[in-house]
Amino acid sequence: MKIRLHQFLSKTGAFSSKSDVKRAIWGGEIMVNGSLVKDIAYEFNPEKRVVTFRGDVLELPLNERYFLLNKPAGVICSRLNKHESALGKRSVFERFNDHLDSRTFRSLVTVGRLDEGTTGLLIVTTDGNIVHTITNPNSRIGKSYRVQTTMKISEEQATSIRNGVTVETSDGIVSDSYISRPAELVLEGEKVALITIYEGKKREIRRIFEAVGNNVVDLHRLSIGNMELSGYGLEEGDFCEVELEEISNKILNNNDSF
Repeated sequence: MKIRLHQFLSKTGAFSSKSDVKRAIWGGEIMVNGSLVKDIAYEFNPEKRVVTFRGDVLELPLNERYFLLNKPAGVICSRLNKHESALGKRSVFERFNDHLDSRTFRSLVTVGRLDEGTTGLLIVTTDGNIVHTITNPNSRIGKSYRVQTTMKISEEQATSIRNGVTVETSDGIVSDSYISRPAELVLEGEKVALITIYEGKKREIRRIFEAVGNNVVDLHRLSIGNMELSGYGLEEGDFCEVELEEISNKILNNNDSF
């Protein structure tokens, strides 16, 4: 079975991000059967070709693995780079380091990302196809969270969030804006709400509340589709392994888009 080069590299676990994959390819660091390849869309059969990065052979994991993690606060959903390590940052992948063989460990990726301060349900896997399917906004898979805010959530704020709000973004250099997709929101208390979103832009829920004049102080993901964290008895920081069939039944097969 053929696979595109960038997909293969992402699944090996040798790279911390898609941008690292692209840099390696375009920088002339990837060899396929001894030949330099700079085309990220290059297709090949990994069972018949040997891929090397800086002289090291890269391989796909033997079997796809799927894990549910109750993510604690204070860890990030990516491999640590030198700068992050120097700052004392911690990664969710550290939770798996002593429990998996090195090949599987290197191949782990998260299904979307929760920011450093957000807790709750996170799927970690070696299966890039599942990552794409669940995170694709066109799949319309709901992700539900419990939100606690600094101020009372007014009915006006709740209605705006349900309808979609204009979100402003900036990385310090480039500014942009977008209108959030309509969300489901139920008030549990004056400063607590349950919210379900159907896309997953960076820090989206925090930015949505900022857009209506409020701020999030605690954010916890409860579920993805019909897969609820509460059903697995995981303490904060713990994980368990599940089968693809369970993910399909609770997330994919129960979604109207499938």
